[in-house]
Amino acid sequence: MRITVDMDLCDNHGQCVFAAPEVFAFDDEERLVYEAAPAAELYDDVEHAAAACPLRAITLIDDQP
Repeated sequence: MRITVDMDLCDNHGQCVFAAPEVFAFDDEERLVYEAAPAAELYDDVEHAAAACPLRAITLIDDQP
């Protein structure tokens, strides 16, 4: 799985940070940062984070063959 976040849409609501803190976080300037290729054991949390985004700024790409 790969993650992309449309930073033009993202308004830093932080729902993804609450849902998957191992993958999403805020930097020192309070901008969203994230791990683009999370570990497989975090996929459920990442899917929940994407669903929780009120602006639907998170896209998940299944990179399985």
